Amino acid sequence: MWTDEIVEEIHRIREEYAKSFNYDLDAIFADLQKKQAESGREVVRLSPKRHLKSRWSGRSKKNR
Repeated sequence: MWTDEIVEEIHRIREEYAKSFNYDLDAIFADLQKKQAESGREVVRLSPKRHLKSRWSGRSKKNR
């Protein structure tokens, strides 16, 4: 089976990162939030698009 070296490297890095926090999702999330805050980059929050909400609501456009 063919393997992609880049994907394998990403998986290895992700595994090491998770292991460094003992696979604790709360700790990983806190670390990522800290890194985000320290980056100095502006965080942009986009509002959800209305058509996507209705698309996944289970209703068809015909029933509206």
